[in-house]
Amino acid sequence: MPAELKIPPAALSDKKACELVRAWAANGGLQCSLNVNAWPEDMATTGWGILLSDIARHVADAMQQTKNLDEAGTLSRIRSVFNSELDKPTADVAGKFV
Repeated sequence: MPAELKIPPAALSDKKACELVRAWAANGGLQCSLNVNAWPEDMATTGWGILLSDIARHVADAMQQTKNLDEAGTLSRIRSVFNSELDKPTADVAGKFV
């Protein structure tokens, strides 16, 4: 796949590393694979919440480094859109878990 992202060096070198999520923009929407068994059941929602917030912070940091955008402002906008999408989604979740 030509648009496949690189695996970070730390993930390659850590024998205990596991993939948590893959996401694609395809056919006009989000397509994703999720490792829903990554955390024990009693920690799953906490784990996913931390993962999503860490991704947002990494995006804000990357936008600052590559586009010189204000990190705090970017994170604020991501948070605003995230909360809005949870409250009033612009698209339904469809498909099957495979």
